Amino acid sequence: MRARMALRYSGISVELREVVLREMPAELLACSPKGTVPVLVLPDGQVIEESRDIMAWALAQQDPDHWLPRDTEQQRATQVLLDANDDQFKQDLDHYKYAVRYPEHPPAYYRARGERFLGELEARLTVQDWLTGHVMGLADAALFPFVRQFSHVDRDWFDNAPYPHLQAWLERLVTSVLFTGCMQKYPQWHAGDALTRFP
Repeated sequence: MRARMALRYSGISVELREVVLREMPAELLACSPKGTVPVLVLPDGQVIEESRDIMAWALAQQDPDHWLPRDTEQQRATQVLLDANDDQFKQDLDHYKYAVRYPEHPPAYYRARGERFLGELEARLTVQDWLTGHVMGLADAALFPFVRQFSHVDRDWFDNAPYPHLQAWLERLVTSVLFTGCMQKYPQWHAGDALTRFP
């Protein structure tokens, strides 16, 4: 989702091939043997295999609202947030979301581990509207899909958790035209299908 948001924000149109992971097409594996999504294949044949790297590439092409941090402090804060999200929080989210696969602990244990990061985000949003300042930036778009997933595991719990600023931040993003414009459903791609453009 964050890769699609960055592409849409940057005004970059791509050929979209929607795949089902359990039916990974040979064409995708030929480009990226890892067998994960998203994958962006550039016109020169370069393959970008991570959503975070796709975001960076898209913003390097066009960044109309200055999502990329412009000073050293913002750069550092963005790097710290993305690293914490992509390393530990994503793991905590997976354990919480799929707790049945990790029966060593109850779901509340995994939720508590994820809450350490939620608390950090809440503290930031208590003093500013967005994660790295007073305007939306790369960190907001990059972390938002994962916080959204976390909130959906137990929506009643999240709505009543002590994170009012994080809840408001999430609501702003969930209802944004940028996000809703990325939520269109696409049919599964098969070789020979007509071209689909995104956005």
